[in-house]
Amino acid sequence: MSTPALELSGLKKSFGKAEIIRGIDLSIGKSERHAIIGPNGAGKSTLFNLITARFQPTAGTVKLHGEDLIGLEPFQINRKGLSRSFQITNIFPKMTVFENVRCALLWSQGYKYSFWNLVNRSRDLTEGAEAILEQINLTERRNLPAGTLSYAEQRALEIGITIAGGADVIMLDEPTAGMSHSETDYITDLIMKVTEGKTLIMVEHDMGVVFGLADRISVLVYGEIIATGKPEEVRGDPKVQEAYLGAALEAEH
Repeated sequence: MSTPALELSGLKKSFGKAEIIRGIDLSIGKSERHAIIGPNGAGKSTLFNLITARFQPTAGTVKLHGEDLIGLEPFQINRKGLSRSFQITNIFPKMTVFENVRCALLWSQGYKYSFWNLVNRSRDLTEGAEAILEQINLTERRNLPAGTLSYAEQRALEIGITIAGGADVIMLDEPTAGMSHSETDYITDLIMKVTEGKTLIMVEHDMGVVFGLADRISVLVYGEIIATGKPEEVRGDPKVQEAYLGAALEAEH
């Protein structure tokens, strides 16, 4: 049996007396697209923050490809091959689109603490950034300040930044939040393309996106996973329908 890409065991998080994550066990396979859904306040963002070391757990373990991540800093986890986006778009708005992507490539290309005048001369960095811009359909926007992009394009740029370091486990936190139907279709197609062959873990409220992208779905309610399975299994689970899915699907129409 192959080692999971990500494995959570007995994961808990309390803030004072409030227990937000209540003992999560979850195994996500390599190259799997896994969605985590649930009502507001279920603990989804807290779970993401535990996995990426923005919070330290009260109990339990987080393993990436079998390696324990507890005690590591977020940047160390990123360098081990796990990268994430956030609910709020996180880019450098005054830098160009190209410069944003190039910054994200620096460490993986071995530049670490280099000065910008040396970076400007690097063919590898330039070619790498150009390749990512093509992947995320922003080549024609390369010289624009990132802050002038449309909302959907900024989210696409953030996805490009997320994949730039070469991580094989990608975590996306509500990638289509606040988008129109056409923008959602654009970002969904982009996610499908750029995560091919990688492990994708996403929090998402749009059930069309979830059922269109995910190989498996976990439903988080009040800090506990009440169901995990293939989309059709989760859709038909009475516990899920009662706790969340029925209301969520009704809200889509």
